[in-house]
Amino acid sequence: MAEALELTVGERTVRVSNPNKVYFPERGFTKADVVHYYLSVGDGILRVLRDRPTTLERYPDGVGGESFFQKRAPKNLPDWIPTGRISFPSGRHADEICPTETAAVAWAANLGCLTFHPWPVRRDDTEHPDELRIDLDPQPGTDYADAVRAAHELRDVLDGLGLTGWPKTSGGRGLHVFVPIAPEWTFVQVRRSAIAIARELERRDPAHVTTAWWKEERGAKIFVDYNQTARDRTIASAYSVRPRPQAPVSAPLRWDELDSAVPADFDLATMPGRYAEVGDLHADMEEHAFRLDAALELAARDEAEHGLGDLPYPPDHPKMAGEPKRVQPSRAKKEKQGE
Repeated sequence: MAEALELTVGERTVRVSNPNKVYFPERGFTKADVVHYYLSVGDGILRVLRDRPTTLERYPDGVGGESFFQKRAPKNLPDWIPTGRISFPSGRHADEICPTETAAVAWAANLGCLTFHPWPVRRDDTEHPDELRIDLDPQPGTDYADAVRAAHELRDVLDGLGLTGWPKTSGGRGLHVFVPIAPEWTFVQVRRSAIAIARELERRDPAHVTTAWWKEERGAKIFVDYNQTARDRTIASAYSVRPRPQAPVSAPLRWDELDSAVPADFDLATMPGRYAEVGDLHADMEEHAFRLDAALELAARDEAEHGLGDLPYPPDHPKMAGEPKRVQPSRAKKEKQGE
């Protein structure tokens, strides 16, 4: 292994150990390549992570080795990287890193962090999300083009509710759309808004969009994963490197790019050039904070007029008031037949 690198990042010196360690064997990308990539998109990734409690998805030996999600700040955390205390559904809590400068991103990359998973809150108020995040997840039999079609319809749904979204690739076949919101609502209310938006999208295009939590009911459709807005659920940040052989990254897009974008074109090698050319396409998100009143009114109408209440939470989440049974439909049918 080569000697460690010492990089000057702003006012900090970041040490990169074993810089030639190969992280992506198929492409030959090393740890140093990952660190330099994050520095090349520094302002963008910092805008995404700034002051947000952030879970680190770490691959210390590269994508072919073992990995883990680090929620609690490492013991060797430098004193210049602040933390934020977040509470999990279980009632436990953790102090997670909250980057406030690009050097913190480079420091985490040296630990083998490929993907950053920021919470939708800021460290000064961890109970009220300031982003509504919508995950358009292609199911078997669908692809990116199907996600694009759903995203265009989603944009119209959001517009009707007085909301604006900023799209990005997931780093795979899907799309994420983030809506900056005023931090005035709880996680439960933000999730309720996401469910209402997802149901409206499903009503408009039932042949191609689904809100079905159980995989056996989804079919070849785009699943709107409303549970990504549940407490303790996070989405890979924009600019994050994804742990796949070709080293793709989650790329911010303009709405007019969706149809022509090829997600595989955005990777560790190509994103620095794109960033140098177009900058942070989502920089103006910081200027907005939309309200969820109309989305919550839609949720109330769905419940009052159509009997559409809550939907199941993830399996490891505590049971919530008003939540339907978390029983797989096929299993429930067998149990009923066996009565």
